[in-house]
Amino acid sequence: MDNLEEDLTCSVCYSLFSDPRVLPCSHTFCKTCLDNLLQVSTNYSIWRPLRLPLKCPNCRSVVELPPAGVDALPTNVSLRAIVEKYQMDSEPRPPSCPEHHRQPLNMYCIQDRQLICGLCLTVGQHHGHPVDDLQAAFIREKLTPSQLLKRLSEERWAQVCELGEQLEQEKACCEGVVRQDRQEVNQFFQTLEVVLAGKRQACLDALDKAGAEVSRAYDPLIHQVKELQEEQLDLVSLGSSVEDEDSPLVFLEKVHLFRERVEEFIKTPLPSVMTLSVTPRAAEYLQQHWPVVTIGSLEEAPVPKVRCCARCGGAGSEAGGGRSSRGVQDVWGELQPTTSVVLLGLLLLLAVLWVNPVGGASLGFSLMSRLSHLVHSLSSELITCVWDTVGRAYTAAGVAVDRWSSQLSAVGVRVFEHLAALFKTLTSR
Repeated sequence: MDNLEEDLTCSVCYSLFSDPRVLPCSHTFCKTCLDNLLQVSTNYSIWRPLRLPLKCPNCRSVVELPPAGVDALPTNVSLRAIVEKYQMDSEPRPPSCPEHHRQPLNMYCIQDRQLICGLCLTVGQHHGHPVDDLQAAFIREKLTPSQLLKRLSEERWAQVCELGEQLEQEKACCEGVVRQDRQEVNQFFQTLEVVLAGKRQACLDALDKAGAEVSRAYDPLIHQVKELQEEQLDLVSLGSSVEDEDSPLVFLEKVHLFRERVEEFIKTPLPSVMTLSVTPRAAEYLQQHWPVVTIGSLEEAPVPKVRCCARCGGAGSEAGGGRSSRGVQDVWGELQPTTSVVLLGLLLLLAVLWVNPVGGASLGFSLMSRLSHLVHSLSSELITCVWDTVGRAYTAAGVAVDRWSSQLSAVGVRVFEHLAALFKTLTSR
């Protein structure tokens, strides 16, 4: 069809031929286009007056027209008939029904609001539906929008606007509640973070104190050992220089001084190896106490009091001619009888207070004074080793007093307080 339309198009106006006329050169143009060309050619022509010159737009040949002009040219009847038929075939046709082949959609179904064909109405799915002509339905409903607009009153508009304002206010109120809750949540967890940070710092401070105790315990010993090492190196150097001395008098004098220094160095006691234990261990303490901590009691959560305890048994090294430090067996040999005496005294005191709380007060004070004298007579090394045992005894005594507190008299309580003060004195040493 595109090629056919191109053949039916005038080469001057590029439209379909309108009243096509044939020139003597056999080319066809619209009558109107030839009139315009002839008018332009006549204005500049010096042709003889009885003939009208015209140059063909296609072949550029000059043809002579009769005095009547373009009207005297013959009409291309066949071409005009073809153009008219082409124009008729090019007019839009009504759409066809997708369900029934070649059936035009020429009816409007009012119920389903769509175009249908005759078969759709008689035997199809639109059987029995009210139908109308599409143009008639269009004209009938043309005024419907204006009628519907009249029903939209100002009162309805005011109600809608008021409802919108109420919804906006409710939304703003809810957003304010959510914003306030968000702030409270942030503040709550920030408080928890502060409390947890404080507990963490308290635990770290306790560990720092324990580290300071370790440094105070070991640094003097390490410094003493380094001084002994330096002294021995000096003696080795001095011995080498004495061996190289050639003068007999100077040699004897140096040997005498060297011998005195060596004997003094050998007699110097070596420091005992102190073994400290850090208690309680952080992991065990946290696993034991913190799982039961709730958020409400977070500020009262326990913090370990880390301390360094001397464990019994540091054995000293022996030097030639020097003393040997007491080993584990020697320390425990002295510690066990003393510990037994202390524990026996505690049990005896508790038994007396149980039988006769009032009358046993004087006996309790006497026994406590003897225990105090016994404890003070112990060496500092034994007191260090007995620390753990006394601590456990003190804890057990505290539990027993809690269980028997309802049966102890006021005098017995005061006696036990003095006993507790004694144990605290032991722990502070």
